[in-house]
Amino acid sequence: MAYRIYLVDDDRFLLDLYAIKFKNAGHEVSVFGGGEDLLTALRKERIAAPDAILLDVIMPGRSGFETLEVIRKEQLAKGSKIIILSNQGQDSDFEKAKELAADGYIIKASAIPSEVLTETVRTIETDASPVGEPPR
Repeated sequence: MAYRIYLVDDDRFLLDLYAIKFKNAGHEVSVFGGGEDLLTALRKERIAAPDAILLDVIMPGRSGFETLEVIRKEQLAKGSKIIILSNQGQDSDFEKAKELAADGYIIKASAIPSEVLTETVRTIETDASPVGEPPR
C-alpha cells in the first residue's frame, strides 16, 4: 500500500536521501526544510493529512519539538503518525517525544534509510500507543 509521507529536516542531503527511498518504495513524499514550512502546509491544505510525518528535532527557527507542540495544540495532521527522526538520542529527548505523544522515535545515526522506511510503514500500519521505551 502507498502512503503519504511528509519529511521535515534542515539537511537537504538527508531529505533527498529519504525522499528517494520512500518514492522508490511507491510512496508519495513531500519535503519541508523546517517546522514553519510544515506548519504552513498543514494549515493551508484542504486535503487529507499525511499518513506519517518524520520530524527532525534540531532545526533552525522552530525545533521539531516546538513544531510537534503546535501540531498537537492546533490539532493539525489528525490521524497522522508523527515520528521523531533525529540524531538526538538522550533520555531527555525521548521523554520530550513521549510527553508530546510522538508515535515513534528513530535515531538517524543508528538506522539506514531502508530501516527508516520499514519502521515508518510499521508505525503507520499498527495501532500501537505512542512512544514507549527508549530506542537503543
